[in-house]
Amino acid sequence: MALLRKNSRKSSMSSSTMLTTSKRILIFSTSYFPLVGGAEVSVKEITDRLTDIQFDLITAKQKSDLPKSEKIGNINVYRLGLGSPIIDKLLLPFHGAIFALKLNKKNHYDAFWCIMVTFASGAAYIANWFQKMVPIILTLQEGDSENWLRYRWFGMIDLSWRLSLARTNILTAISNYLLERARRLGYKGKMELIPNGVDIEKFEFRNSNFEIKDEIMLITTSRLVEKNAVGDIIEALKFLPENVKLKILGTGPLAHELKSLTKKQKLASRVSFVGHVRYEEIPRYLHHADIFIRPSLSEGMGNSFIEAMAAGLPVIATPVGGIVDFLKDPSNSSEQAATGLFCEVNNPGSIAEQVRKLSSDKLLRDRIIENARKMVEEKYDWNLIANEMRSRVFQSV
Repeated sequence: MALLRKNSRKSSMSSSTMLTTSKRILIFSTSYFPLVGGAEVSVKEITDRLTDIQFDLITAKQKSDLPKSEKIGNINVYRLGLGSPIIDKLLLPFHGAIFALKLNKKNHYDAFWCIMVTFASGAAYIANWFQKMVPIILTLQEGDSENWLRYRWFGMIDLSWRLSLARTNILTAISNYLLERARRLGYKGKMELIPNGVDIEKFEFRNSNFEIKDEIMLITTSRLVEKNAVGDIIEALKFLPENVKLKILGTGPLAHELKSLTKKQKLASRVSFVGHVRYEEIPRYLHHADIFIRPSLSEGMGNSFIEAMAAGLPVIATPVGGIVDFLKDPSNSSEQAATGLFCEVNNPGSIAEQVRKLSSDKLLRDRIIENARKMVEEKYDWNLIANEMRSRVFQSV
């Protein structure tokens, strides 16, 4: 019995030690599920896989019907505000800082993790001013153009980047493009390139061989905003046969304008506006399409491209921002290594040309699909990305 009690005490002490040494991370994200974009998806995919780390998250409530707190995956989510998208975001730097200090007094966080330079990360930097012993991890996910970041709001965004970088202990970014921007703005601390990824099992479609058939379906998944240039895909249909059609997944401020453009160009029978689609449903749409296109004007990286590659779709994109990290065009590299085709920025005719090339050259198309899928499996599996985040970032704080 004495031996059992001794072993029991030893086991209890071991469990206690495990609990006290487990990392605790407080995440700051202006939006979170069910309000999602690529950044929010990446946070959930990474944290769901790191069950040995305890995560809490502060975000703006934005919708009145969302609960103030709940457990989502491996994260305790705290939503602050009244349920107004604008007011909650504007107050988040101050409301969030006060709440973060309250949580830190209770939980003693190992780090504050900021998702992009946003209203939420402002809360982390304010809280850090009072709790300087808590290091800050900043993850850059921004997909906006250099001009937008530098001059928008009279240069306030550019200034906020500089101020944030000056107080950041560890910087991660999803592309070399964003790392280089941080260097230009003077950041000299620890930097890690950790891209976004894809859940290969959810997106993989084993019978995805493209076949020439009566109808060729193009697809794009994106917010309907200027930087994603969805209008250029619509315009490209004018240069393509009637059997080439387009399916648009997503919503945004340009929805009405893009629908008007479709009617004006007499393309209503060839363009389908699907609207908002739950993230879990996206693979099904990709599996019923033939070519993925997003002719971005700017891009931090673009989860949608990687997801399309995992689903077995050939990708057409522009050589901007972080896209060049993973998309290799046969004109710039060996055809044996090609993972997609580049089209020119703001050039619908160039998009049409690349669609014709993929539709007519089966050997090229199959090689691109195979190369891209292999690349995704080797570099962009969320399991790999989560482990990189643990070993290279969280364990170093």
